Amino acid sequence: MKLTRESFIKTGAIAAALCVAGCNGFTDCTCAPEAKSPDGRNAIRISVDPLSYEVVRDGVAVVSKTEIGMKVNGKCLAKDAAVKNVTKTKMRGSSVKTPVYKKAQVCLEGNGTFVDFGDWGLDLVARNDGVAYRFVTKMPGKIKVDAEKASLALPDKNATCWHYYGNSFGCEESVPSTLKASEIATDGKKKKFVYLPFVYSVGGKTVAVTESDVRNYPVWNLVRPNGDKNASVVSFASLFAGWPLKRERVGGWGTDRNLEKGGRWVRVNEHADYLVETDGSRTFPWRTFILADSPSKICEADIVYALAASAEKGSDFSWVKPGKVAWDWWNAFDNQGEKDGCNTKTYFKFVDFAAKTGVEYVILDEGWSESLNIWKFHPNVDVPAIIDYASKKGVGIILWMAWAQVCGEEAKVAEHFSKLGAKGFKVDFMDRGDADVSAFLEKFAAECAKRKMLVDYHGVYRPTGLHRRYPNIVNYEGIHGLEQMKWFRNNSDFMDNDVKAFFCRLAAGPMDYTPGAMDNYVIGGYKGSMVNPGSVGTRCRQIAMMSMYEAPLQMLCDSPTKYEKNMESFKFMAATPVVWDDTVGLGGCPDSFAAVARRKGDTWYAAAITNSKGRDYELDTSFLKSGKWNAEIFRDAPDSGKNPANYVHETKTVAAGEKIVFKMAPGGGFSVRFTK
Repeated sequence: MKLTRESFIKTGAIAAALCVAGCNGFTDCTCAPEAKSPDGRNAIRISVDPLSYEVVRDGVAVVSKTEIGMKVNGKCLAKDAAVKNVTKTKMRGSSVKTPVYKKAQVCLEGNGTFVDFGDWGLDLVARNDGVAYRFVTKMPGKIKVDAEKASLALPDKNATCWHYYGNSFGCEESVPSTLKASEIATDGKKKKFVYLPFVYSVGGKTVAVTESDVRNYPVWNLVRPNGDKNASVVSFASLFAGWPLKRERVGGWGTDRNLEKGGRWVRVNEHADYLVETDGSRTFPWRTFILADSPSKICEADIVYALAASAEKGSDFSWVKPGKVAWDWWNAFDNQGEKDGCNTKTYFKFVDFAAKTGVEYVILDEGWSESLNIWKFHPNVDVPAIIDYASKKGVGIILWMAWAQVCGEEAKVAEHFSKLGAKGFKVDFMDRGDADVSAFLEKFAAECAKRKMLVDYHGVYRPTGLHRRYPNIVNYEGIHGLEQMKWFRNNSDFMDNDVKAFFCRLAAGPMDYTPGAMDNYVIGGYKGSMVNPGSVGTRCRQIAMMSMYEAPLQMLCDSPTKYEKNMESFKFMAATPVVWDDTVGLGGCPDSFAAVARRKGDTWYAAAITNSKGRDYELDTSFLKSGKWNAEIFRDAPDSGKNPANYVHETKTVAAGEKIVFKMAPGGGFSVRFTK
């Protein structure tokens, strides 16, 4: 059965066939089995015996020849494979408008090659920001995908790598590490694996390995057991969660162990020896490689979004309203604790504060339902009255719930709470990376979209482009975020975590980091608090994160009471956009600092954060192009290293291209708003 280019056209990534050449193998093919980017700098090519790929930038191999494969219905597809056709495709000068993203438009320009092996094939695509490949099958009925080999080979054992370790599928809230490629090993007493994105520097180039268009399929992880430190090429194997055979609803901790009252997780007790049973004719996830000249340019890449499936034809997501959220859980219900603060009166205060300050939403996090049972309200929380009160003040209410409460009842949950007037959901504790969870994420987003409701996926793996198909998915967690400050014991370098997150985790898409703490502590001088939490690092660091960290639903973590005492800082944070028209990387690397500029309309924001080392940074304002600009600045004060809550708020006139020097304190940062 002959394959087509339908998969390319459906995603909007590649279109317009150039040629179709019949061949029995690459040696006789007039079209090279590679895809090269329009600017000629990036290329991905494949070989047949064995089936493998290689990635090149500017003639430098950044991924060495690496074997890949897929086993379907007990058969390895690549065994005795013969090429039937090679189809080259291209798209020039096309772009798509983005309703919720870091840019107003995404360029879809790229070149593709489809390698037809009969009833399966390989899609290759090369863009100016990276390359990717994926498997495609065209088989009758249903198929069982037994395994996929998605290996990765780094050409230099001394390549610097920035990555996240873990030992639980889908719970990607670990602290990132910096190691040479040869030093990475995933065996040992507690076997672990590497979450994506996986970022490394080799041959003067930067690569971010991630994936796109994961639908009804497990997410991709990497392992390197028994790593040879002397090997010239460092190879990683892929690891995917098998299909969940036996599931168990788990209450969690404390009094919520009674599953009749809700439950928190749906955990897997036994995985099958296959990944998924699925349609025989389908595309599989893109194995994606962001390619850049420096780490600072990773933030400009759009390949994850561009290769993801677009919204269904005729879909209207103009109703999606990104915005800020006054959040209750982090600040323990206005610093009163759950017992005294989780009640209707406190929520009315949150609503009043949001309405007064222009914050679009208030979230009712854990506590509004009785013992996690979403069909029974907590006796102290009148949810319908809160929703009605908020609606009259122009504030939307978003409801938190654990995955176990909605799993299997997606349509019922969306319909019921839509009629109640809720504007969306924050769904938590998926903490799995298998195909069952992937299917849920799409199903619930679709049910919410029908009812014009937002979704924030907390307790979930990194984004993989599903927010392009469903722009009502406004955030994902998959990050060691500020919530960790509630139980922080100086057991990790949070300043390093924050900088690496910008280059690594954010490469995949928006993240629910939840910045905005008003109690700021010196490095080493803070231990967590469940009722009165704060943050390590300076006030300006928290302000900078508002524009640095993409989050179309940006949580303002602290309490109304504390914000009312710090309105100068709060007003600037609350006015920072949550979606953008342009994004420009300004400098830094995962081991030092991060800096970025973002534009919304005619207004630019520039911001930076540093790790535990204080540093001077010269901001080049060339991104402003021309003219004179008003610059409103929040920067670390001379004594912010010892008094982190102190800052300087000033305004000045700046000419485009002028350089502004900032002195960032240890754990510090700055933020500037430029207006004409």
